[in-house]
Amino acid sequence: MNANLPRCPWPTDDQYRAYHDHEWGVPQHDDRHLFEMLLLEGAQAGLSWITILRKRENYRTAFGHFEAGRVARYDSRNVQQLLANPGIVRNRLKIMAAIQNAKAFLSVIEECGSFDKYIWQFVGGRSKQNCWRTMQEVPARTSESDAMSNDLTKCGFKFVGSTICYAFMQAVGMVNDHLVVCYRHGEVARLK
Repeated sequence: MNANLPRCPWPTDDQYRAYHDHEWGVPQHDDRHLFEMLLLEGAQAGLSWITILRKRENYRTAFGHFEAGRVARYDSRNVQQLLANPGIVRNRLKIMAAIQNAKAFLSVIEECGSFDKYIWQFVGGRSKQNCWRTMQEVPARTSESDAMSNDLTKCGFKFVGSTICYAFMQAVGMVNDHLVVCYRHGEVARLK
């Protein structure tokens, strides 16, 4: 990984740069990965993304490698174990939301065939290519993230406000928000 390549200004260490360079903004269509990112974005609410990124492996273990069917069956014993786990954010509301979101996630799959099919409808099935020059231009929410937030809430999801939804959209490549001066902007734009 070349630390001297022109990139977005926010990745400030090697772990953050690796996430930026290999994952952020890459269009994702795997339901398990989409569930992972939805859960992690909800956990991030009010915190920095690097905090969650550093705890990601702990989340994978604690939440059954993001197998939604398994998380949906978590009971009060599992909740107590999670609240005692220093490797994750020990916030009862966020933990309960993750379990509820697993149940809602499975309901969406049952209704739509896949979460991928459902979630990508909010951008017309294709990644939206933005051309921001500065971080100040990048929005915290959009009409698409507003619509996604409203619909997810109607489906029973928690911790899915518009700002969280937009961060999710950025993470899974529904929007390409790499700055145009970043070497990843053009690379990500060519991905499907």
